[in-house]
Amino acid sequence: MKKSINFQYQAHYSVTHEPTFEEKEIWLVLHGYGQLAEFFIRKFQGFDSSERLFVAPEATNYGYLTGLAGRVGANWMTKHEREIAIENNHRYLDLLIESLLTKYSEKPKINVLGFSQGAATATRWASRWPGQVNQLVLWAGGFAEDLILEDAREKFSKTRLTLVLGDQDEFITSESIEKQEGLIKSLGKEVKKLSFAGGHEIDIEMLSKILDSSN
Repeated sequence: MKKSINFQYQAHYSVTHEPTFEEKEIWLVLHGYGQLAEFFIRKFQGFDSSERLFVAPEATNYGYLTGLAGRVGANWMTKHEREIAIENNHRYLDLLIESLLTKYSEKPKINVLGFSQGAATATRWASRWPGQVNQLVLWAGGFAEDLILEDAREKFSKTRLTLVLGDQDEFITSESIEKQEGLIKSLGKEVKKLSFAGGHEIDIEMLSKILDSSN
């Protein structure tokens, strides 16, 4: 008989600077499969400022990237105990963002960027978090296929939605694009679509354009 138990768990996250709690906007950036937050956040370091803070939570499932030794990466979930992992992600991200927001006298805008596997995780969390997400950017990924559309329609009614894809991304298929088109149509909301010359990566020039338009 399989049973479960709840216990306290420690998770890690990286920031582009020590928060002053006077920032005007926070970007919660979720890495992709097999990445680590301390390396992922380097992509955003050049856009850090006194008014903009980037926070990169690290997924809590770890594994070797190849074989039984060497580099380690984190992932948000696998097919094993998938629903439990999703709920754990929600509790983790809720606690992280709320622990930051309670220290602000004037609440900053909350923007979310999810890369690859982090995109689906971002959509699930943003669609159920009680707070308001100002902008949601899904990069080299898309809306979770199991998104509860009724909740998402209402939750994203005031959220700017952007999809970003590299024109040479080997992980994006015509089938996945078709599925995303169906989800977007079901959401009934305009989604801005951007593309750049490149693969499965964060393109700095494109990121700069998105951040410049976020204010």
